[in-house]
Order: sequence, then C-alpha cells, then structure tokens
Amino acid sequence: MRYVSFRIGGQATYGVVRDGGILDLGARFRPRCPDLRTYLHALSEGFAGGIPSGAAADCTRDDIRYEPVVPTPSKILCVGLNYEDHRQETGRPKLTHPTLFARFADTLTGHGTSILRPRLSHALDYEGELAVVIGKPAHRVPRDSALDVVAGYTCFNDGSVRDWQRHTSQFLPGKNFPRTAAFGPELVTPDEIDRFEDLRIETRLNGTIVQAAKLGDMIFSVADLIAYVTAFTPLAPGDVLATGTPGGVGFTREPPLFMKAGDMVEVAIEGIGRLENDVADEPELGG
Repeated sequence: MRYVSFRIGGQATYGVVRDGGILDLGARFRPRCPDLRTYLHALSEGFAGGIPSGAAADCTRDDIRYEPVVPTPSKILCVGLNYEDHRQETGRPKLTHPTLFARFADTLTGHGTSILRPRLSHALDYEGELAVVIGKPAHRVPRDSALDVVAGYTCFNDGSVRDWQRHTSQFLPGKNFPRTAAFGPELVTPDEIDRFEDLRIETRLNGTIVQAAKLGDMIFSVADLIAYVTAFTPLAPGDVLATGTPGGVGFTREPPLFMKAGDMVEVAIEGIGRLENDVADEPELGG
C-alpha cells in the first residue's frame, strides 16, 4: 500500500495510490478520519478501512498538490549523526546512544512544493533521509518487536539552517524554520519493501549526486531507534522518526555548498520513492 496526503479543489485529503491514480480515502471516511494521521490511528484500533478492491481511482497525480505525507504529526523526532561517514565529516565523537532533536509540524512541506530558505540565513543545507511513520501506539517497545509498530516508510529532506543550528550545542533553532523540511511523497507500507538494508538512498542537488549510502549503513537501525525513543516517550500513529543523513552534506564541503533560490533538490530511496522540491526564498512577512 502507498498512501498520499494532498489537496484537490482546495480540499485537504488523503488517499491510496491505485492503478496510476489515487483513491480518495478522505472523501470516504471523513469526519471519523479527516487526515492520514487519524486514519492510521483508526486502523490501529481495528478499523477495517473499507477500501473496495475494485474501486477505481478518483483522481490522477496531475490533479493534486502534494501535502507532507502526514501533515500534522504529534511528534517529529530526528536522529543526528546516524551514518559513520557523516559523523566523521562533522568531527563528532562516537556515541553509545542516538543523537535526537525535535521538529515542529509547520516546518514540513510536501513533494513538488518549495523548500523555503529563511531570510535570516543563507546557510540552508540539504539532508536526505529515510523517515519512519508509526502505525500503532508504542511505549517501551522491545527491539525485537519494534518493526511491528511501523506503518510505513517515506523520504525526508531535513533542511538545516546551519548557522542557527550552531548558536548553541542544541540543534533546535536550525531545524525549525517554517517549510525547511520536505516529507513524502508516499508512505510505503513494509510489505511493499524487500532487501531493506540494501536499499540505496541518494540526494541530488541540481542533478548532481551529493549524498549516497545504503540504509543498512545506519549506525542505529530502525528497530534500535524505536526501542530507544519509546523507552522515554510514547509514540502514536502518525508520529515520525527521521533516521539521519549520510555523509556529503553541504556545510562540510570546501567551499560550503548551500541551497539557494532556484535550486532543485531530490531525495530518492530505492523502492520507496523520490522526493523533489525546488528552493525559494522565504517571502517577506505580510507578503
């Protein structure tokens, strides 16, 4: 199954990809499940979903504007330094626990929309990542059953405002400017994915590969992360774990390679999807 969140005719909704088009689940299950987050929560409580096997698509991809695949997650937790080549290029020491920071929902933007470079900085960096969306309530989940709470996987671009990130030892300011993180386009359920650890993740900036790795190169696996995070905070359906970026980020290059207005950035993960966004300057307040 591949889920999408989108707008059509001015209405925010969500659906499932079917035969090259999209079956609009929001039109079928509103008001009980007005968005994908509430739909995942209902599924975790036994809601059958009621998707007719022979139902035709309601619209095509050309008809829609993509939203972040989960537009309003309750929690977005991101992992830093989770690939060895990225840890080395930053000069950070090895750690025995994941490095975590939080994002807010208004920092997200969807596939095919603009990532915004804030007016307060020109140091907007790309970070291609795998994102995990939670599908069941999860608290103190053992590592060996951690993957059972995964609803699916998608692409994430953890756009980072590097100068603000470095104001203190805490990453929060540099990770929370509006519409700096792209998220989508599709949430792919685990049954659709084979050879998970062999899947290749790539980031391209203006067509040039700037990051590349395999998902199996992560220092802390998806199961490790879920077990660790749920040890201290409960996760709910629709919550997001962004699992970290490979080496090749812009701020470690000489000269630094930051995103600017007019750039095109892509995050592609084999079997999961390709997230494409242009970059635009943040509009003036009130503009």
